[in-house]
Amino acid sequence: MRILSRSFVVLVLVALGAHASAGRAGETENMTPLLLDVQDPPVPFRGSDGLVHLVYELWMTNFSSADVSVKKVEVLGGDGMLQSLDAATIATRLQAAGQRESAGTLAGSAQGLLFLHVTIAAGAAIPTHLSHRVTVHASAAPPGRQEIVESGGEVTVDRQTVVSIGPALRGEGYISADSCCDATRHTRAALPVNGRVWLAQRYAVDWEELDAQGRIYAGPREKLESYTIFGKPVVAVADAVVASVTDGLPEQTPGRYPTDIPLDEADGNSVILDLGEQHYAMYAHMQPGTIRVRVGQRVAAGQLIGLVGNSGNSVAPHLHFQVNDKPSSFASNGLPYEIKEFQVTGKCPGTKAFDEAEEKGTPLAVTAISPAQQVKGAMPLDQLIISFKP
Repeated sequence: MRILSRSFVVLVLVALGAHASAGRAGETENMTPLLLDVQDPPVPFRGSDGLVHLVYELWMTNFSSADVSVKKVEVLGGDGMLQSLDAATIATRLQAAGQRESAGTLAGSAQGLLFLHVTIAAGAAIPTHLSHRVTVHASAAPPGRQEIVESGGEVTVDRQTVVSIGPALRGEGYISADSCCDATRHTRAALPVNGRVWLAQRYAVDWEELDAQGRIYAGPREKLESYTIFGKPVVAVADAVVASVTDGLPEQTPGRYPTDIPLDEADGNSVILDLGEQHYAMYAHMQPGTIRVRVGQRVAAGQLIGLVGNSGNSVAPHLHFQVNDKPSSFASNGLPYEIKEFQVTGKCPGTKAFDEAEEKGTPLAVTAISPAQQVKGAMPLDQLIISFKP
């Protein structure tokens, strides 16, 4: 059999503007160098801003021999366009496989994830299906045929019931750090585990706490007791059955990034609760020896689980919390949740300001919300100051 030369194969693949007659009359076949797919359909949920949110990833595969620059992405649903992203925005949301840095270009033969966040006004119809129209510049195509518009990534919106839970903490001054929906540390933490790419942390949050002076910690940075949240009680968010417990792992020294942490110890001292109907609540980084539950035990909402610590892959005492569709903190799909009741008392300037306050122990410049915003049945969004009933 004759083997086609590389140049011939590339020529065929990049003849992107050309088309040929297909088997059925009237149908054409067009070269599509950028393949589009949605692996995990979005689940609509209500955020603390009162809007309905759709959070998901559009997979892009560059099936050509040279760079593809993504110039525009339109999200379509219902009767029209739900969102349009320009090149500058795409460059902050598109990550090549295995990378945590964003760029607006995919190299030849590369795959990437475009992290999408669509909002819908309260009371507006939620579309049953989504699709995408993508404008690209394909460098491998012949001159004059490099600007291409493709459609794809059709997906049915997942209207499963969003789990309703209570808070995992009690009290006031908590920061919803790296919460949904555009914080990069959790929402974009795609990990290849057991032969599949998972986004277990898609809706995860790191709860930290401010003292009366607006500080995350006061005193020596490396001392656990300096942190406002250290030792605070962690409680069950619902009536549940304990699915797994990890305990006995040492505390990390605050301010230092741990090294050589194996995957099965990354959560530190942790608990996973089976909430029923394929929903699992995961708590991470608790103090060693403080976990008060055992596998198989039935717990009631508000029951003590353990105390906030700094074990596992953690640089400062905090409570990491997420909900998944399997009893695993990594090999699972992250699911949204809605907390039954809480107050929003302020808003942080952003992740950069939060990181500086966590590093230096300086007061965080919070914009107070007065009177406090009373919220029921919603997810606390990123960088808010939250109070829960004691």
